Amino acid sequence: MLYAGMFTLITQAEDRPWQPGPYEGVELKVLHRNEETGGVVVLRKFEAGKTIPAHTHPEANEWAWILSGEWEENGVTYRAGTLFFAGKGALHGPHVARTEVLSLTAFDGPLTVA
Repeated sequence: MLYAGMFTLITQAEDRPWQPGPYEGVELKVLHRNEETGGVVVLRKFEAGKTIPAHTHPEANEWAWILSGEWEENGVTYRAGTLFFAGKGALHGPHVARTEVLSLTAFDGPLTVA
């Protein structure tokens, strides 16, 4: 992380390692973690063909912006430029990665899955 100029935080994704996500076939790159709230901003990479079961995030709202790939929700395929929002505790999914999918995802509280 760099602290410089008018921005209070600058993170270079290439400087961050990929880590296992909460599901097999999902990797995370933590770009920022808010120590006060537990919130995180992550790059998420889903392997092609992966289905993530319906779930909730009981402690955080989630915003996911598709950067690349094809993502299916309820029989509809979405591509780069789509923004998804799931409120705290809202059931969402299943999600299907038709191709490898890369998203920029923010959670305003701890990233927990139920």
